[in-house]
Amino acid sequence: MSDDPRSLVRRSQFPKSESRSLVTPIWPSVAYASESPDALDRLYEGKESGYTYAREGHPNAKILAAKIDWLEGANGGLITGSGMAAVSAAFLGALKAGDHVVAGDQLYGRSLRLLRHDLPRLGITADLADPTDARAFEAAIRPETRAILVEVVSNPTLRIADMAAIVDIARRHGVLLMVDNTFTTPRGFQPLAKGADIVIHSLTKLLAGHSDVLLGYVAARDPELQAMIVDAAVTWGLAPSPYECWLAERGLYSFDLRHQRAQENAAKLADHLAGLDGVAKVLYPGRQDHPDHNRARAVLGDNFGNMVSFRLNGGRESANALTRAAPHIAFAPTLGDIGTTLSHPASSSHRALTAKQREDIGITEGFFRISVGIEDIDQLKAEFAKAIEASNR
Repeated sequence: MSDDPRSLVRRSQFPKSESRSLVTPIWPSVAYASESPDALDRLYEGKESGYTYAREGHPNAKILAAKIDWLEGANGGLITGSGMAAVSAAFLGALKAGDHVVAGDQLYGRSLRLLRHDLPRLGITADLADPTDARAFEAAIRPETRAILVEVVSNPTLRIADMAAIVDIARRHGVLLMVDNTFTTPRGFQPLAKGADIVIHSLTKLLAGHSDVLLGYVAARDPELQAMIVDAAVTWGLAPSPYECWLAERGLYSFDLRHQRAQENAAKLADHLAGLDGVAKVLYPGRQDHPDHNRARAVLGDNFGNMVSFRLNGGRESANALTRAAPHIAFAPTLGDIGTTLSHPASSSHRALTAKQREDIGITEGFFRISVGIEDIDQLKAEFAKAIEASNR
C-alpha cells in the first residue's frame, strides 16, 4: 500500500497477508485493471484467467456459478440478473428469427408472456402444449422447431411433465430441450443428467432462499452453445450484482437443510388442508390423489418439493378474506423464502392471462399457491385453519 499522502485518489494495492478471509469477499468493482494491452488480449482470448469488466463477469458470480454447476452436474454456468434474464439469455443465445419453440402450457406467467408476445416481435414463434401428454406435445413440433421449454413441476398448478417422453421427443426431432428447474431444484431433478440440453434456475427462490436477491442461472451441455448464451447475456446487459451473488452464495450454505425441512412441512400441510371445510382441491405431488402422483414418484423419487397449491370453494371475496385472516403468512408473489409465503396467481404471476386462459389451466379466483417454509408445522396448520374458516364466512 502506498505511503505517499499525495496519492489519496490513487487506488490502493491490496495488503499482503499470510492468512485469508474465511468469508467470501464482495468484489464491487466494475472494472479490472491490466498491466498492458498484451495482458488484456490474453484475458479476452482465454489464455489467462481474470476479469475485465463486470458485465462480462466478476469473481462473486464465478464463485456462485461454480456451486450451482456442482449441484447440477454442469460446467461453465452463467449467473444472470434474474430468473427471467436466464430464460431470455437461453432463447437469445440459442434461437434466431424464423425458429419455433414448443413450450409447456402451464409455465410461470412471465415465461408465457415472453413466448406469446415478446419473442414473436423478434421473429421467433411459439406453441404451447400439455407436457403431461406426450402425444399432444409431439404434435406441436414443426420442421422449424428449434427448442422445447418445460418446467418439471409446473407453476402454479404443480403438474408433472412426462420428462422421459419429452427427452425422447427432443432427441428424435433434433430439438434443444430447455428445462426450468426452479421448483424442482437439483435435489429433486438434474435435467442435464436426464438428457436436457439447457438447465435454467431462478436463484431468487429456494436456492438462495431468503427473498433478498434477484438472480438467475443458465447452463448448456454444449460449450459452444453456452458461449453463445454468455455472449447474448453480455450484449443485452443481463449481468448480476456482486452483492446479490454474495448473498446467494451465503444462502446456499443452508440450502440442503432448508429444502428438507420445507419439503417435510409441505407434505404435512397438504394433508391438513385436504381435511378442511371450504377447500375444494389440494395439489401436492406427494399425495396419492394428485393426478400425476405415479409420474412424480418416478421423476422425483421422494423429493416432492415444498410447493402446495389449493383451491377454495369460493372466489375473489373468499380469497381476500383468507389473506386478511392470515397476517403472519406473507402474501407475496414469490416462493422459496425461508418462511412460508402465499400467492394468488390470478392477481400476480398469471394476471396477464385472460380469465378464460387461466380457467383453462385450473387457475380460478379461489386458487392459491403456497411456498412452504421451515416454521413449526403446528403453527402453520393453525394459521391456515383459521384463514380458511374466515374465507368460508
